Amino acid sequence: MKEVIAIIRMNMMNVTKRALADAGISSLTARKVMGRGQGNVDYQVLKGAEAGHEEAINQLGPGPRLIPKRMLTLVVPDEKVPLVVKTLIDTNQTGNPGDGKIFVLPVLDAVRVRTAEVGEVAIDESAA
Repeated sequence: MKEVIAIIRMNMMNVTKRALADAGISSLTARKVMGRGQGNVDYQVLKGAEAGHEEAINQLGPGPRLIPKRMLTLVVPDEKVPLVVKTLIDTNQTGNPGDGKIFVLPVLDAVRVRTAEVGEVAIDESAA
């Protein structure tokens, strides 16, 4: 089993959920996070500020700013990792800075609380 953590743009959340569900991966956890990469300015925010959007204007200023993002966490069997990663890239890749990051980590075990099932059967979506 692997844990896939993806940091994506806020506005890509719905299309990403839909793409993952279409790929047969519907179980995920999402949370709002703030962060920044190597660059000092998110060009989407800059465009928004130039267009007069107040949220974008408030994010600009002196020094590096934290940009709102979404963090998705999925635990999947090893054989589904390439599908999940490909789906995340295909859905979120624009070629611009700030497209996000994907991290893949090992998971030692999983337990379904409702049934006390252990291992991969605990993350089997067909048994949910």
